[in-house]
Amino acid sequence: YKQLKWSVQRNNTDIIMEGALIARDRVGVQDFVLLDSHTSEAAFLNNLRKRYQENLIYTYIGTLLVSVNPYKELDIYTVTQMQLYRGVNFFELPPHLYAIADNAYRVMCSEYNNHFILISGESGAGKTEASKKILQYYAVTCPTTEQLQVVRDRLLLSNPVLEAFGNAKTLRNDNSSRFGKYMDIQFDFKGAPVGGHILSYLIEKSRVVHQNHGERNFHIFYQLLEGGEKDLLCWLGLERNPQKYAYLVQGRCAKVFSINDKNDWKIVRKAFSIIDFTEKDLEHLFGIVASVLHLGNIQFEEDSNGHAIIRNGTQIKWISKLLGVHLSILQEALTHRKIEARSEEVLSPLNVDLAFYARDAVAKAIYGRTFTWLVNKINGSLANKDSTRKTVIGLLDIYGFEVLDTNSFEQFCINYCNEKLQQLLIEMTLKAEQEEYEMEGIEWEPIPYFNNKIICDLVEQKHKGIISILDEECLRPGEATDLSFLEKLEEKVGDHAHFVTRKLADQKTRKSIDWVDFRLLHYAGEVTYCAVGFLEKNNDLLYRNLKEVLCNSKNGIVRDCFLLSELDSRRRPETVATQFKNSLMSLIEILMSKEPSYIRCIKPNENKEPGKFDDCLIRHQVKYLGLMEHLRVRRAGFAYRRKYEHFLRRYKSLCPATWPHWHGPAAEGVERLIKHIGYKPEEYKLGRTKIFIRFPKTLFATEDAFEIRKHLMAQDLWTWAVQIIRKFIQGFINRKKPLCPENVEFVRLVQYKYLMKLRDHIPRNVLDKSWLQPPSILEEISEMLQKMCIRNLVRKYCRGVTPERKVQLQQKAVTSAIFRGKKEGYQQSINLPFADTRLKETDINPKVLQLIQGEKVKYATPVVKYDRNGFKARERLLVLTQSSAYVVEMAKIKQKIDYATLKGISTSNLGDGIVVMHVPEDNKQKGDVILQCEHIFEMVTKLCMLANKQNLVKVVKGSLRFRIGSGKEGTMVFTVGPEPHVFKAKDGQLTVVRKPSAAGD
Repeated sequence: YKQLKWSVQRNNTDIIMEGALIARDRVGVQDFVLLDSHTSEAAFLNNLRKRYQENLIYTYIGTLLVSVNPYKELDIYTVTQMQLYRGVNFFELPPHLYAIADNAYRVMCSEYNNHFILISGESGAGKTEASKKILQYYAVTCPTTEQLQVVRDRLLLSNPVLEAFGNAKTLRNDNSSRFGKYMDIQFDFKGAPVGGHILSYLIEKSRVVHQNHGERNFHIFYQLLEGGEKDLLCWLGLERNPQKYAYLVQGRCAKVFSINDKNDWKIVRKAFSIIDFTEKDLEHLFGIVASVLHLGNIQFEEDSNGHAIIRNGTQIKWISKLLGVHLSILQEALTHRKIEARSEEVLSPLNVDLAFYARDAVAKAIYGRTFTWLVNKINGSLANKDSTRKTVIGLLDIYGFEVLDTNSFEQFCINYCNEKLQQLLIEMTLKAEQEEYEMEGIEWEPIPYFNNKIICDLVEQKHKGIISILDEECLRPGEATDLSFLEKLEEKVGDHAHFVTRKLADQKTRKSIDWVDFRLLHYAGEVTYCAVGFLEKNNDLLYRNLKEVLCNSKNGIVRDCFLLSELDSRRRPETVATQFKNSLMSLIEILMSKEPSYIRCIKPNENKEPGKFDDCLIRHQVKYLGLMEHLRVRRAGFAYRRKYEHFLRRYKSLCPATWPHWHGPAAEGVERLIKHIGYKPEEYKLGRTKIFIRFPKTLFATEDAFEIRKHLMAQDLWTWAVQIIRKFIQGFINRKKPLCPENVEFVRLVQYKYLMKLRDHIPRNVLDKSWLQPPSILEEISEMLQKMCIRNLVRKYCRGVTPERKVQLQQKAVTSAIFRGKKEGYQQSINLPFADTRLKETDINPKVLQLIQGEKVKYATPVVKYDRNGFKARERLLVLTQSSAYVVEMAKIKQKIDYATLKGISTSNLGDGIVVMHVPEDNKQKGDVILQCEHIFEMVTKLCMLANKQNLVKVVKGSLRFRIGSGKEGTMVFTVGPEPHVFKAKDGQLTVVRKPSAAGD
């Protein structure tokens, strides 16, 4: 039975590993590479649909993961699921986000290199959720300590903060990321997460001042109004109703039933405390958020000269307070512009339109820079100061390709980003495929694919690209307009195959392009961009006098975001498009230095309905995500590739020569196996470590043969199992009889199980008296084994004892015989090793060493001696040699006691350190010696062992008698009091007071 169970468990992993092969008709294949029609988009969609309808939302293309948003909760993200995927070979379990995360982590740990996981897809496809779940996976499965838990909490809770300030409800997604995010998770050499770093890209600042119908501003505004404490709102000058604020009502959906702003506010507040924001940070941060709302409510009117004025000063007063700027200076800056005239700067009044432009520019600039400050603040919280080398896994949650009804500057930048990432994916996938073929010694067959470098060059090429042309129009003197920009595009890139305008289009195409539009033919398809607003959004300029006001703000965050050094610089700042292009180039460099993993997220329908599969919408996403191209590259002529060991382990039962065991090299075993099955030369190639199978049908035929073989084997296995179980039951019935054919296997099994269990429960040291209880038929053997084990442990212990340790044990044994259970402090002294001596010979006066006639000092220690006349305390040394004990004062020997004449040694049962050495009544001795020693257990033990008089030690209670001189005796009384003290009482007795003992003495 045990063997049967082991056999089933062993094969279980293989069954799961190739699970999609045996269920391919019902749920498709779990790897698109196994599609026979791998170039057919219809076959691709059909496979995706089959799996989606069975709630199988994940499918591989090789090691790329395709994820379809289910729009409902699935029970596939539990801790149990996390542990299931932890440390498992990539293809051993069905496709999952956790498999991607675990594979990147394990390869990083084993090869000590850096990785990144690129998560892409359109808004609402589930990119942000995928990023969160990967973070949660690492938080649960990686090694941890209490200190590292703080890092994990900060990594996880940085998400709700960034989402609050960087996400918003759009028409397509209630929690759409309006910025790109790249996060590096740093791991130490043990594989524990120890820090992180976040890079953000192109926050959509225009959303602060304008939203389309059906969309909202950034979440933080609604969270603050809905969840903010009453006192906080009062301090910020805000009302709880978002309808009161112009920047929040343009989309006409301030309230959204699917979003709980109040609850989200609590999460964000908790996150702030974990990420280490101070109260002052939050005061300034919320002051900025409120200031933006107040800015949106400022209204300008026209005076008699046509100049803009602010009649209602309520909002501007709140802004002045919250940003810490002078009221009149702020009001002037919002209605005037500083310009140069005759080599000096003068204020020029603004008309109403320009005033509104200035107001919105301030709101966008403050919010955009505050978001950057927020990212930097989080990075400071996540930073690991340890200089030791770390490896990283990067998570790139980037906006997907966007095609809206009206596409503006933001969509242009986003789609350019996707072009670059598509180029990176194809290049890295091609590179990885070519490297694998090269390593395996297989000839590479060139794969046709669309190289979108031509489109990237159209956008980014120096002096010739769209961004350069846009910058030229923004920077050139004169009245540049969006239309002049469009004309310049037609002039410079009008002959490009991937660019068209209404003027350049043919008769048929012209109808679908407006006069202010231009169209780019991206790798994902055609996108028409409205040029209106391009110059304004690319310039993103803030009037100098407004910048001066913000640079002098008393709000710490604003002051950090607007530096005075900017005012001194006459150099025009880089445009938004150029900044984005440069940051994107830096990102590509970062990614190129790391090992890649890819997750492509797909939105199945526009209405967020579970189970609805919109073929047209998904076909469009499959196209612009480049999935068919990636499949063609990944297939590269071969549908399936497996290491020889894995392939042989699964299919070895199909060949008599390899079943049940193959004892030679795995490559030779596979070669023997496929020849027996009947593979044709054109169906496969053998690499150095892997077999490559060209056609899925070849693999499926092998799998079908394996299924048939498995059922036949299962029948044989169950027959064998029935016989084993019968024999087991018969053995149990006859277990108490002498060994015989009926019980021998059962008895042997019982013996084996007991011995195997005993192996894990053997005592580890001589003090461990435990022993595994044996079954009745093994009691005699168990007793013999226990004796052997104890003897072995004792012998092992004794051999490990050093000479120094042996001396210590001998001394401690004597101490135990004398004091154990008799004197306070003994228990505490057990673990304190005895010193060889408390004073070296060099610490003793040379004259004393001469007086003891060259005897070797065995032990010396400082003591206090109480004399006979009034029991005065005198500091002395006690010196022990091989034959005598000496009480020494400086260079004099005050008393010598030969061990042979020593009558006894007395000490109290209290922890007072008093010891009395009793000497005989003769002229040589002046009376018994009363000493007090800090190391009494050590000193008495050394004395007894040197004198060989352990039996003469008495531990007394209450009092003891001692000899003062010739014929005179005294009494020493031992008692307990508040403070330790030794003194002569009125009755003439020597009284020793000791503090009450602590519990457990």
